[in-house]
Amino acid sequence: MDDPALDPFPPASVALSPANRPWTRMPYEDAPHFEARTLAAHWDRLHAGQGLQPPAPGPLAEGWAAYHSGDFERAADIGLQHGREGQALADQATAIYADYLEPRETVRLSLFKTVFERAAALSTREPDNCHALFWQAYVLGRYSQGISVARALAQGLGGKVKAALERVIELQPGHADAHIALAAFHAEVIDKVGPLVGRMTYGARTEVAVELFERGIQLSPQSARGLIEYGRGLLMLYGDSRMAEATRLYQRAASLPPKDARERLDIELARAGLSD
Repeated sequence: MDDPALDPFPPASVALSPANRPWTRMPYEDAPHFEARTLAAHWDRLHAGQGLQPPAPGPLAEGWAAYHSGDFERAADIGLQHGREGQALADQATAIYADYLEPRETVRLSLFKTVFERAAALSTREPDNCHALFWQAYVLGRYSQGISVARALAQGLGGKVKAALERVIELQPGHADAHIALAAFHAEVIDKVGPLVGRMTYGARTEVAVELFERGIQLSPQSARGLIEYGRGLLMLYGDSRMAEATRLYQRAASLPPKDARERLDIELARAGLSD
């Protein structure tokens, strides 16, 4: 991977502290709610393949319970108060909030920048930290979509995303989210620059994308996000010829019982996609 400390975000994107401004609240009151004292019983289902150990009883458990209940601001605040031990929580809560709920694009990009800088710094110290690698790739991917994938590829961001996700999968072959994210990378590149340029310049291949999607769904068959991304990916790779299959994947996602607040947001995205 290229130098992880290299900041791809423009200088004008100034990071904002979660404590200095209000975050948009979770809009769905029917999202699952978790208590710190019972979180460990749900941990494996909530963090399948991530390799994270459940937190010990105490403030970090409260923070993770807040995250899974949709109180992303409180979760990020608690994570930031616990340094290295709390960074996984702070990065995940900030990235998910920015991706799903932050309405202001400049603030959204600033939050992505914040996560990138923290995760890149941790990756420099701990090159095999899968959580840091994954959230670097996640926010770079979302930032790339925000500025246009073609522009991001021209800036060399695609290689950083691809290398980070491939390393996560190498270190943790059961990381379902990394498989789905890497599959989506291949599909996005092929959609934007075509299969020939995508393969020759960025190593993006249709068959690899499909294999990664299939493996991700096999690892986490009840992942609404995975099903949505697979549906989107089929349309990017094959166009309307796979519309029926993509629709079925969205329908599966929309019918799932949400396992936490983030998945409640994903299910709403699936329903919105079916209504378009």
